Amino acid sequence: MKLTKLLASTIAVASVVLSAGIASAQNVPTQETAARGMNGSYVGAGVSAGVTNGGRQNDAATLGGNVQGRYAVPNAPVSVRGSVLFGGDSTAIIPTLTYDAPIAKNTNVYIGGGYAFQTNEGYASQLGNKNAPVLTLGAETQVAKNTVIYGDAKWGIDAYRGSDSDALSLQAGVGYRF
Repeated sequence: MKLTKLLASTIAVASVVLSAGIASAQNVPTQETAARGMNGSYVGAGVSAGVTNGGRQNDAATLGGNVQGRYAVPNAPVSVRGSVLFGGDSTAIIPTLTYDAPIAKNTNVYIGGGYAFQTNEGYASQLGNKNAPVLTLGAETQVAKNTVIYGDAKWGIDAYRGSDSDALSLQAGVGYRF
């Protein structure tokens, strides 16, 4: 029941976000609007903190690191992303697909979904202790030539073994844009 409500809420929010671009008036691109948003792909590394606890042994909140990457799909507002969260007793490997929305020059926000694969199910990672669906919300900006900073939150749905608890993980890092 919880997963059904969550899925319905996610679909409703996604439809509003994705339809906003369709409903807006189209303007002739100017130099200013053409420069908005960040394009290109990157790979980066940083810190990752699990901020939830599943309530059982091997469910503790975990601090560690992350390696994340973005492949920007050409001529589309979507990206294929991958994250590896490490530092606990298990490593979470998370492929995701995101919708990217430009909000300022060289800056995007993104929302998407994927799946977390645990290398050692039953043991703590920053995103729970079992394989689970994941929703992500984040931002990225280019701060210098080929240098990107990023931050996001990942929500693992029913991500703890023997519990119906969800997991939340926060990431931040610096990347090389190519």
